[in-house]
Amino acid sequence: MSDLGWIDAAICAARPSGLAALLRYFRDLDAAEEAFQEACLRAMKSWPHNGPPRDPAAWLIMVGRNAGIDSVRKRARHTDLPSEDTLSDLPQFQGADTEEGLAERLDGGHYRDDILRLLFICCHPDLPATQQIALALRIVSGLSVSQIARAFLVSEAAMEQRITRAKAKVARAGTAFESPGAVERSERLAAVAAMAYLVSNDGYSAPDPLGAGQARAGLCEEAIRLARLLLRLFPAEPEIMGLTALMLLQHARRAARLDAEGQVVLLEHQDRSLWNAQAIAEGLALIDKAMRHRAPGPYQVQAAIAALHARAAAWVDTDWPQIESLYAALERLAPSPVVTLNRAAAAMYARSPEAALEMIAPLGERLNNYFNYHGLKGALMVELGRPEAAREAFDRAISLANSPHEAAYIRERLDSLQGGRKKSEMNVGPGFGPASLRRTVKPRSGGPA
Repeated sequence: MSDLGWIDAAICAARPSGLAALLRYFRDLDAAEEAFQEACLRAMKSWPHNGPPRDPAAWLIMVGRNAGIDSVRKRARHTDLPSEDTLSDLPQFQGADTEEGLAERLDGGHYRDDILRLLFICCHPDLPATQQIALALRIVSGLSVSQIARAFLVSEAAMEQRITRAKAKVARAGTAFESPGAVERSERLAAVAAMAYLVSNDGYSAPDPLGAGQARAGLCEEAIRLARLLLRLFPAEPEIMGLTALMLLQHARRAARLDAEGQVVLLEHQDRSLWNAQAIAEGLALIDKAMRHRAPGPYQVQAAIAALHARAAAWVDTDWPQIESLYAALERLAPSPVVTLNRAAAAMYARSPEAALEMIAPLGERLNNYFNYHGLKGALMVELGRPEAAREAFDRAISLANSPHEAAYIRERLDSLQGGRKKSEMNVGPGFGPASLRRTVKPRSGGPA
C-alpha cells in the first residue's frame, strides 16, 4: 500500500471519533471541521517520515485541538483566549497533552458517545431529512460531495448547496452540543439510522485506488459500531435490529469480494468459506428476532434478502423466488426505481430475462445516468440473444462507472461478447443483481430517492 493509501485509511477510520471529540471541545461545527482538516494536513506531512502513531485518532485530536486554539488566537490577537472551562466542557487534560494520554482516555471509553452525539447534532429536527443525512455523511464520515450526490441521485452542485444550507441552519439554531434527551433521540432516530445505513453502503461498494479499500472497510465497521450503539439505546426497535443485521450480513462477505489482483468477484463465484461465519450468525439471529415483532420495515426486508444469500450454501441454492417476493415487499414499503431494478435482477433468475426486461423498461428515463441500470440491461440483452443492444448498454455502463473495478467488469463482459462466448459462460447478470442495493434505497425516514 502506498503512503497515501495507508494514511487515507487511518484518517478515514479516525475521522468520526476525532471530529466528534473536537466538536465537543470547540462547540462549533466549522471550527471542529477546520481543526480536524489541519490535523489531517499535518499527518500527511509527518506520518510518511515518522510512521503511523500508536493511536491515529488520539494524535489527530491532540494536533487538531492545538491547531484550533492557534486559530482562535490568530483571529483574536487583542483578546485573551477564553479559559479552558469556557471553551470546553471536557475535564482538564491532566497529563493527557500527549498522544499516549489521549489514547488512554479514548481506550477508557471517555469518548464512546461522542460520535453518537455528533450524529444527533447533524440530524437536527429543523432540517429536512435529506439535509440531515447529507450533512451527517459529509461531517461524520467525510464522504466527498460527489459520493453523497451519487447516493441521492442528484447533481454535485445541488448537493453542495444542500450541505451548505444545512450547516448554516445548524449554526443559526444555536444547537446545544450535548447528547439529546430520550424524547429527542426517538424523534431523530430514523434520520440517524438512515445516515448509518448510507455510510455502510458506501463502505460496501468496491474499493477505489491508492489503497483506500481498507478505508472503505473501516466505514462498514464504523457503521456497524454506530448501529450497535443505536441498538443499545433502542433495544426493542425492530428496524434497528434489521439495520444492524443488514450491515453485518453484507460486511461478512467482504473477504471474498475481491481476488488477489483486487478485481471484483461476483457473488456467484465467491468462496463462501471466506465469509465471516460469526458475523453471519449474529446477523441471522438479529433479523430473526426483529421479524418476531411483526412490524416490517425497509431495513428488515433488506436484511431478510441478505439472510437468504447467507443461508445458501452455494449459488445454485439461492431462493430467487423468495428474494423477488421480498423486493416486491420493499417496493411497497420504500418505493424507488433502484428497488425495482434489483427486483428485476432477481426476476431474471426466479422467472425469465423477458420478465426482468419488462420490469426495467419504465425505468430508463429516471436511471439513465445509473451504472447498474445499463449493466443489468446489457446482461439481459445477452441472455435474450441481442448482442448489439447488449454492446450499446455495456458501453453506456462503462461511461458511468464509479471506479476502475466497475469499468473492468463491464469490459470483461464486452470482451466475452465480442469473443462469441456462450451466454452461459459469460457470468452475466449477478454483478448487477440484488446482492446489494448500493446507496440508493429510500430509507423509512424519507431519505434519498
